[in-house]
Amino acid sequence: TPAEAAAIATALAATRAMPFAEAGRSALTKLVGAMAAERRDVASQLVSQIRVLPGSGGSGQPTVDVLQQALLASVAVELTYYDAQSRESVRVVEPAGLFGTQNGWYLAAWCRLRQAPRAFRLDRIAHAAITDEQVTPRSIDAILTDVPHELTEPALW
Repeated sequence: TPAEAAAIATALAATRAMPFAEAGRSALTKLVGAMAAERRDVASQLVSQIRVLPGSGGSGQPTVDVLQQALLASVAVELTYYDAQSRESVRVVEPAGLFGTQNGWYLAAWCRLRQAPRAFRLDRIAHAAITDEQVTPRSIDAILTDVPHELTEPALW
């Protein structure tokens, strides 16, 4: 429906730094392309009357692609990471999932350097490389127990 297309377009605009944003834009293009011209015009009119404050910066698509592959293959990832004070570290992590907050998107992972769960802001990951080391998948909920946010799991239906 036009409202559904507008909802997707609005969510993408508001969270442009989210992982999978490129895939979301592709899905929206396919949805709009399949709509009848009249419904597409209604969706366009509706979207033209919406304004959102876009999310900060880009998500670093190459990094997101590496993390997605690592999550699906259950392998460790080597990160080059800059902390809030711009100090660089290289560490191997066992990714558990991704989560978004008003401050940006994060990788939730077990950090081998710190031997503890950690959250890594995606925009501070300078480089991510998949290792060939299989890891036992960790629950994102277990990793996030110390994160001071109320988080919701997206639903497909």
